[in-house]
Amino acid sequence: MTTEPASLESLGVLFQSDDFIVVDKHWDIRIDSKMWYEKHTVQAQLRHRFPQLADPSTYYGFRFCHQLDFSTSGALCVALNKAAAGRAYRCFKDRTVTKAYLALVRGLVEKETQTLEFSIGKNSSEGKTHMMCIEGTEGCENPKPCQTELTVLEYGLYDGDPVTKVLLQPLTGRTHQLRVHCSAIGHPIVGDFTYSSGADDAPYRMMLHAHFLHIPLEPEPLLVSGEDPFLPTLDPKWLPQRSLRTLKTTVEALLERRLEEDRKIKEEKRERARKEEERRKGGKERRTKEEIEEQTRQCQEWLSEWAGD
Repeated sequence: MTTEPASLESLGVLFQSDDFIVVDKHWDIRIDSKMWYEKHTVQAQLRHRFPQLADPSTYYGFRFCHQLDFSTSGALCVALNKAAAGRAYRCFKDRTVTKAYLALVRGLVEKETQTLEFSIGKNSSEGKTHMMCIEGTEGCENPKPCQTELTVLEYGLYDGDPVTKVLLQPLTGRTHQLRVHCSAIGHPIVGDFTYSSGADDAPYRMMLHAHFLHIPLEPEPLLVSGEDPFLPTLDPKWLPQRSLRTLKTTVEALLERRLEEDRKIKEEKRERARKEEERRKGGKERRTKEEIEEQTRQCQEWLSEWAGD
């Protein structure tokens, strides 16, 4: 990841198999577009880099398994065939996918770990229909519950102003969720032009990066972790001052918690299935016993009638 704008050639690849490619999406580039003037898109980069993998039966040539905002960089999964896309879609639909984002946010976040639970809806206010908003905001339509886990990694300065590097784990998937949640607690993402009402326009990009992606596919899960783009060696305006925890150990702990939760869910499902099977078998055995008793009774009645004759 560089500070240079995107080009057709600047497509990073984090993972590739027969079924999937995970690309390192550049900042300020759309995934796809129907507009003729949109020359630089991830779809165009993929066609340029992997023309043999484009699928003519799809509109864009590639099946994107999920979305990233125009301004967001990082891990973006692309399915290379219909069957693979269906497998990934089920994981996203069942909310078993784990994603984690790196961000620099304005100010010093005091609470080191917290769960943000603001419901988010569409902003219907004039001039803001491209934005989302939290429940209770004027013009907020159809707000839905949303959850984001926030973990503080480092404190420092960006271009002389206090900022905090955080890891964000969205537990739901609302549009602009991370950006809205950070703004709602008074710590908007550095360079977020939209949710700073156009005020935060000095940084060369919005500092939000999709760092980690885990899709529990069978038989092998897809696990991808990219580089950290928010380093002084890449952007000298970012000056870390105090580290609370490392990115590596934080992501490992996050994944372990998620895998443990998934194991518990699977165990509960197996237990429910076992009890249902026992109930079904028990019902069948009771029915069989009742049928035998009824047949015995009918035979005894027939024998009694026969003896009487």
